[in-house]
Amino acid sequence: MNRKTLVLPAVVGLLAPVLAACGGSDSGSSGGDAITVGTTDAFTATKDAPAPLDPAYAYDVGTWNILRQTVQTLMIQPKGEGDPVPEAAQSCGFTDSGDERYACKLRDGLKFSNGDKITAADVKYSIDRARAIKADSDVFALLSTIDTVETQGDNDVIFHLKTADATFPYKLSTPVAGIVNPDDYEKNKLRDGFDVDGSGPYTLSTEVKDDAIVKATFTKNPNYQGTLKVNNSKVDMISYADADKMGTALDKGDIDVMTRTMTPEQIQKLSADSNPNVDLVELAGLEIRYLAFNTNAPSVKTKAVREAMAQLINRGELVSKVYGTQAEPLYSLVPASITGHSNSFFNKYADPSTAKAKALLAGANITSPVKLTLHYTTDHYGSATKKEFEILQKQLNSSGLFDVSIQGTPWSKFVPAERKGQYDVWGMGWFPDFPDPDNFLAPFLDKDNFLKLPYRNSKIINSLIPASRREADRIAAASNLNQIQDIVADDVPILPLWQGKQYVAARDDVTGTAYALNSSSTLQLWELGRGVSG
Repeated sequence: MNRKTLVLPAVVGLLAPVLAACGGSDSGSSGGDAITVGTTDAFTATKDAPAPLDPAYAYDVGTWNILRQTVQTLMIQPKGEGDPVPEAAQSCGFTDSGDERYACKLRDGLKFSNGDKITAADVKYSIDRARAIKADSDVFALLSTIDTVETQGDNDVIFHLKTADATFPYKLSTPVAGIVNPDDYEKNKLRDGFDVDGSGPYTLSTEVKDDAIVKATFTKNPNYQGTLKVNNSKVDMISYADADKMGTALDKGDIDVMTRTMTPEQIQKLSADSNPNVDLVELAGLEIRYLAFNTNAPSVKTKAVREAMAQLINRGELVSKVYGTQAEPLYSLVPASITGHSNSFFNKYADPSTAKAKALLAGANITSPVKLTLHYTTDHYGSATKKEFEILQKQLNSSGLFDVSIQGTPWSKFVPAERKGQYDVWGMGWFPDFPDPDNFLAPFLDKDNFLKLPYRNSKIINSLIPASRREADRIAAASNLNQIQDIVADDVPILPLWQGKQYVAARDDVTGTAYALNSSSTLQLWELGRGVSG
């Protein structure tokens, strides 16, 4: 087995108008057996979430990875580093000095997978639909800086923004901005079930059992027109109940590629060259993990309780015991590799200290031990999450200042409970929508934050976030971004824990695995192809 390492930098620089060449559906190889990819992501339709694959609703890494293969966007993030480039558009860019007017011209010959022509009116319909439905996933917040969408003829779309937003090209690369056919997606209603129709590089068919996808088949779309070179004709994605079952399938040759979420033990084993027929690819990642707080809940309403937790948690020990070299401690919501990162939590709390935590609680007249429950999802982030929360529990309880219990819940029940405010403290992960510091701050702290946190800071919402978005040069935005991170460390509505790497394991006749994931954890199935084993 060969262990490969590829580091994809995630530094954001100047956003500028861009032009791109056309790839198209007939680029790349075709034919051959389907490439089979394994995942532990679960795709379920429930009473609380009956439309998991509607672009106006979907907002997690698994469902987005399905949509990125099937629904085309005006812009797309390149497979390596750099700013977004046109995809369904042939050109896009700001056309005024204030960066409040963003114009895109569609490619010629764009069609939905059923052959229907795509026009600027379809783009407007899709964007306006997501903004109007305002699904409770809060994914529409990515489009919050749009004031109006204008069309000129069949090929020109103009976005008039409420305020300057240097991150807007990135937002047009996310699935919520995907182009959908008005014949398939009602204007004011989400599309239930697992059907997806778009103009992306693949069409989708699914095998469903007990309201969950067990296999998703991506077939090369003959009508696709865009920048992507599609290196295969078909990919099957199989959802496994756990990483062990997925790993067994890879060893037996039932699947060709293993993606998220592998266990730390599996990664360590593959790193040790345990299988001569399997390659492990390590990629730079921007995934973060954190604790979120319902700051209205009696158990954590007092800031000193949250500060004391920040003062006690030993990130180094947590990472070492659970993830080893696969992760590193994180002292801000913004990962260390992103422009604008600041070690705000370390700057304030330094090393873990029971004495300092005790003084914080005493200063606020909080009687210890403070009793609370940490909630986590048992299946969405992998089996290591349980061990992670057991260590957090031990760290807090060993101080004598807390009496913490932990509770694990499957993702399908965890998310509705979290959105209804049923948890005081809960653990989550974040795979960025795009690699810009804004996307590690605004989704958590803006008025339409996807966690539905009650925490509001008027300076962050009304001043710092808008000011940072006005800077096309993201380095120039660092001052405002650092202030946001410092406020989060002071108020602790969220407590960052660690950031992790990404891994893909594949049988050695599969090519393109180095770009199977980008730094935002976007699955790029079109990169995969067949080579020669051995």
